[in-house]
Amino acid sequence: MGFADLLNEVGGFGRYQWLHVTLISFPGLLMASQNLLNNFVSGIPDHHCRLPTNHSIYNLSLSQVDERQLLRVFIPLDSSGNRFDRCRRYVEPQWQLLAANSSANVSFVKTEECEDGWTYDHTEFEATTVSEWDLVCSMRPLKQMIQTIYMGGVLAGAIVYGGLSDRFGRRTVLIWSYLQVAVLGCSCAFSPSYTVYCILRFLCGMAVSGVILNGVSLKVEWIPTKTRTIVGTLTSFFFTFGQMVLAGLAYWLRNWRTLHVVVCAPHFLFFAYSWWYSESARWLVLNGKSEEALKNLHRVARINGKPEMVDKITLEVLHSHMNKEIESSRSTFTAYDLLRTRGMRRISICLIAVWFSTSFAYYGLAMDLQKFGVSIYVMQLIFGAVDIPAKLLALGMLSFLGRRITQATCLFLSAVIIFANIFVPTEMQTLRTTLACLGKASTSSSFTTVYLYTGELYPTVIRQTGMGFVSTMARVGSMAAPAVLILDEVLPALPSVVYGGAAVLASGFACFLPETLNVPLPDTIEDVEEKCDELLIDGGVVSKEGVVLKEMKDAEKAGLHTL
Repeated sequence: MGFADLLNEVGGFGRYQWLHVTLISFPGLLMASQNLLNNFVSGIPDHHCRLPTNHSIYNLSLSQVDERQLLRVFIPLDSSGNRFDRCRRYVEPQWQLLAANSSANVSFVKTEECEDGWTYDHTEFEATTVSEWDLVCSMRPLKQMIQTIYMGGVLAGAIVYGGLSDRFGRRTVLIWSYLQVAVLGCSCAFSPSYTVYCILRFLCGMAVSGVILNGVSLKVEWIPTKTRTIVGTLTSFFFTFGQMVLAGLAYWLRNWRTLHVVVCAPHFLFFAYSWWYSESARWLVLNGKSEEALKNLHRVARINGKPEMVDKITLEVLHSHMNKEIESSRSTFTAYDLLRTRGMRRISICLIAVWFSTSFAYYGLAMDLQKFGVSIYVMQLIFGAVDIPAKLLALGMLSFLGRRITQATCLFLSAVIIFANIFVPTEMQTLRTTLACLGKASTSSSFTTVYLYTGELYPTVIRQTGMGFVSTMARVGSMAAPAVLILDEVLPALPSVVYGGAAVLASGFACFLPETLNVPLPDTIEDVEEKCDELLIDGGVVSKEGVVLKEMKDAEKAGLHTL
């Protein structure tokens, strides 16, 4: 007997679970916007040097001079010869270029940097951080730094909030994270300077980790075993549709400050209704709060239409179902415990590889998708749209093939697509874009799988610490992906080789993870060790009845160790 049996007795996946899962998943519509928000709030509009304020056009009337002709006088063409240079202007106006059919040679004319600032085109963006703080030309790296700092906050949040939720509870940290996103996200819109904006984005990134990690755990710990797969996959569609919602909002709101407020303000609503959530009964019992856990179970039973279970489920019944977990919880756990035992060590090392490579390949492909050659808003729609069939396919695979095969397949498929794109000529833009979309879909499916898989692999007593620990590698991967592009100068295909190679290695690591399809959630580290004993050291699998093959025992006696 275990806690999963109690969930079935109070209604299984009943009315409470429907409300609980929906309310926790709904913020995903806007939470997905946070990671991609920089594409729009820091979009780079067309620009050129501002014309000198003291220039004179002598006896020419401005009405007689076409704007493009006037720009030719002050702004040189770039290296392509098709558009005006964005970062240079002539030291002296070249009036001879106004003459019809002028073929004057200006290649040796002196130029200078944009001493008076820049003029921005407002057709695609009304205002962005780039146009407001002139993050162009020599200052352009600061634009990329915004996203790097934000992802650093997400990384820090995964570490900090993962441990805090195991100590103070999933519900408490989740409620705080909603408020933090709402307050700091809206504050970003009123940032008076670049430095203040970066600080606020870092703190907002921390809160995003708190929302995602605790939302996943709070959902999983109230869901019966048999419904975890379909619920986990379907709720991930909130993030998918959130990407398309962002495209619509960004198209409608072309000012970065307004977009920030609209994307972040709804989290005040999420904060308000999150007080309705019930804390994880598993966590409460394992932290010596059995009476509160019992009240939550009774509440769930009443909402699910099972009032008769209120009298049947007592503290004695609750403790009898979770006796082994309670004994285990008397010990304190830290991140060290994720690597202390053989089974936990294997799981943690494999998940580190999977999380890192999934994010690494995802952002590597996302950079290739910038070459669509279409509107940035249309591109964002495509980003979201390709996830729909991919996640539906992942749902079927998770339900029938299991987590391990699905995880390994998604990673391996993304590697194959990345490698295939190396051999496609650059002029075949449509084919390259199609392959990039398929690769992005594969990595999205890998993300969906690993979120569900990780929550099922780690035991309740250290689940959030584990989730925070391994998911930090996803943030490291997202921060490392841009740096690999430098290898393009050595060999154009080298970045793709690195991205694809990482995905191939991770797919191999995924094969060493234990299967969790239709298996109750582990509550103790001992449960994890028993589950991992079902994997052979050489990669085979023992029977589902839990009989450990003699070869494993012999290997252990000989002093051999697995991951």
